[in-house]
Amino acid sequence: MVEKILYSLFLFILGSAIGSFLNVLIDRLATNKSITGRSHCDHCQQQILWHDLFPIVSFLFLKGKCRFCHKKLSFYYPIIEIITGFTFIAVYFIITNPDKAKMIPDLRFWQNNIFLLTVYLGIFSSLIVIFFADLKYQIIPDSMQLTLFIFSMFFRFVGAGHDLSLQLFSQWVLGGLLVMLPILFLFLITKGNGMGFGDVKLSFIIGFLLGLKGGLVALYLGFIVGALGGVILILLKRKGLKSKIAFGPFLVIGMIIVMIWGPQIFEIIHRLYGF
Repeated sequence: MVEKILYSLFLFILGSAIGSFLNVLIDRLATNKSITGRSHCDHCQQQILWHDLFPIVSFLFLKGKCRFCHKKLSFYYPIIEIITGFTFIAVYFIITNPDKAKMIPDLRFWQNNIFLLTVYLGIFSSLIVIFFADLKYQIIPDSMQLTLFIFSMFFRFVGAGHDLSLQLFSQWVLGGLLVMLPILFLFLITKGNGMGFGDVKLSFIIGFLLGLKGGLVALYLGFIVGALGGVILILLKRKGLKSKIAFGPFLVIGMIIVMIWGPQIFEIIHRLYGF
């Protein structure tokens, strides 16, 4: 019990520190700014002092305000740090639990492998950046799409082991292309107003990583969650009927649901529809 608490504490601290860096990627990549250089206040542009950069703690100590101009800082910063911290804990314990280490079928032998943990954390960190970059700026940075795809390839390659072949790789690519087609179709018929091209590229990666069946289920779940989210925003008068809503976050949600509960979802589909 004590060991689990210590592991959780370490992973949360590590995750929140990574989350602080993800905040930088979200804001700078989406606005075409360099990710190098010191962090600064969005309002007065004053460089943030080193002792004001501690994840979560500094935000609370400063009461959510800039030390220099005293204007309110975005609540996105601590929220993303907290989410990343808990994500690191959740990923670790899911992977190391024999009963739950089935995020994607046929890769259970990766269990307790440090490389698997690194790849998963890379995938989920990339998804956090994609989720919030699209939510805040309605842009999915290409560099994060590429990063997510690279981690996805690592996952697929090592999972395939000695069975890796050109035919198997072609199947993964074909799965990505087939999952991408519905989003590409919507992008073309709406001329980019209904779907952005970033959503098209993200759907390809989802299909590549999850396979055709898992990818299509992720898309379906994304549409369901997106529809519910859109209705709620309209009812709350945060959006109008003609307002543009970022779809990337909903794709990410669908993807995560399938990664964690895929086998259970596939079993339900099999019982209901026989395939």
